[in-house]
Amino acid sequence: MDIGSINIKVVLLDNNGAIVAQTTARSGYSGREVAMQLIVRLLTETNLDDRDIVSTVATGYGRFNFPAACQVTEITCQALGISHLYNEARTVIDIGGQDSKIIKLTPGGKVADFIMNDKCSAGTGRFLEVMSGALEIKLEDMGRFVDEAKGHCTISSFCTVFAESEVVSHVAAGVPKADIIAGICESVASRVASMVLRIGLEAEVVFTGGVARNKGVVTALIKHLDCGLLVPELPEISAALGAALFARSMSSTP
Repeated sequence: MDIGSINIKVVLLDNNGAIVAQTTARSGYSGREVAMQLIVRLLTETNLDDRDIVSTVATGYGRFNFPAACQVTEITCQALGISHLYNEARTVIDIGGQDSKIIKLTPGGKVADFIMNDKCSAGTGRFLEVMSGALEIKLEDMGRFVDEAKGHCTISSFCTVFAESEVVSHVAAGVPKADIIAGICESVASRVASMVLRIGLEAEVVFTGGVARNKGVVTALIKHLDCGLLVPELPEISAALGAALFARSMSSTP
């Protein structure tokens, strides 16, 4: 499981490494309790019980609070999960709830280098969540509005609080909501693209994390990086998938 600061993701693999079931939920007050509930749910849905679990690995922000067989960093789990999905992946862009990470992979899928933005929520899922609240729209609807944008306004602040004030000012000035959202997506993409260029861009590039579902950010990143992006079908579970693969490698199961 990936116990993130905002969401928890749990992946269950079979003996062959195929995904049997997966689920996500908000972390809430106690990520540990939510993770336990999700495991029970998956076991119930698959007609399994605790005795069927060979090994468990926890990753993410709250990994040390969960009684797994071991705890593994999210960087390592992302690398393992992404290289499992995309053998040719060399650069991973992961935008999570509270941080953004750029991971360089070797041809063998190992971590060659990485950088993180964990000092501020600008350029993260939390940033988008705050902005969606200021605009009184659902977070999952932000990408849809970008298609209606005629242009994009500028969100210049690196601070989420000040950026929210900018959004409110744009609203008061009568700027179309779609143009404001396009500006927000552009702001996130600009910050993340600068991180990618610092570490060096190497194809193939995979975009993962819940923000990868926002097509406004995807489109803006493609423009800034001038390259295509591979987006997993379930981009939010790649670290949990890596944790499950790590757990499988620890067990004696072939």
